[in-house]
Amino acid sequence: MKKIVIFGGSGFVGTHYSKKLINDGYIVYCVDIKSPRFEDEKLIYINQDVRDLTNFELDFPVERIYNFAAVHTTPGHPTHEYYETNIAGANEVCTFAEKNKINEIIFTSSISPYGPDEVQKDEDSRLNPNSAYGYSKMLSEQIHKAWLNRDLTRKLTIVRPAVVFGPGEGGNFTRLATMMRKGIMVYPGRKDTIKACIYIDDLIFAIESAHVTNNNFELFNGAYPERYTLEDIIEAFKRDHFPDVKIYMVPKQVVLITAKILKIFNFLNVGIHPDRVMKLIISTNIYPSWLVKNKVVLPGDLITALQRWSDATDKRFD
Repeated sequence: MKKIVIFGGSGFVGTHYSKKLINDGYIVYCVDIKSPRFEDEKLIYINQDVRDLTNFELDFPVERIYNFAAVHTTPGHPTHEYYETNIAGANEVCTFAEKNKINEIIFTSSISPYGPDEVQKDEDSRLNPNSAYGYSKMLSEQIHKAWLNRDLTRKLTIVRPAVVFGPGEGGNFTRLATMMRKGIMVYPGRKDTIKACIYIDDLIFAIESAHVTNNNFELFNGAYPERYTLEDIIEAFKRDHFPDVKIYMVPKQVVLITAKILKIFNFLNVGIHPDRVMKLIISTNIYPSWLVKNKVVLPGDLITALQRWSDATDKRFD
């Protein structure tokens, strides 16, 4: 049976991708410092830190590598951790691939290298990261490209996912659903914030569509082409899943003042980071031009994605 190695296989994307590959008949080697979230006879766990793969060896052929390993929560980590894991990890994975003559890597980057902006951006836009995470992902992309350019018989797929949601995500969409389940939702100063997003199954479909092309390099944004706003997302939740929720608006000036106060008193570790407050009112207006140009039709959209998530978790959205 064909074998796949997934670095960071115990994470959210890695877990869903492992299940998909196992269903496709692969044996999946999950390389992570955390144990997998599920068990299967075709899932082999290897406890290994991606920051140092010097002594990591495999004695069998591997069809391709998925590099999902990253420190990604931002803010949430000291600056050096983003560079140590994301950049050192990229170097180690590429070195491992070279040493083991593995000629295909699929790498998850991020939309963070684009930087915050209300202006719509696509794959041709200039990168302008403003965070350690964004810089580390931009540099990680360059490391993977250098690996590709050393031997053009290799194949590299880089995806820059927007906000990915679905079962086991535990992030922004999960927090939004939890708040609405409690019966109250507050708009943070504006409703028209564009939030590029994609459901986990649709992201995997997009990645698979990119890696099977005849080109040795593909780079694309993992997001729905629709320009969903925060209002679109909240109204979709309300209409189909939380009809009794009460929705209020907090003035933008209050949000800005709150962020400034938290920044001043951040040394007190009050638990709410000012950067997260500011993110609430800044768009992530990322457009998937590659998907559109290549006529990749995703399995669903925001509406069907929320329904699939509800069905998969018995309406819990966890």
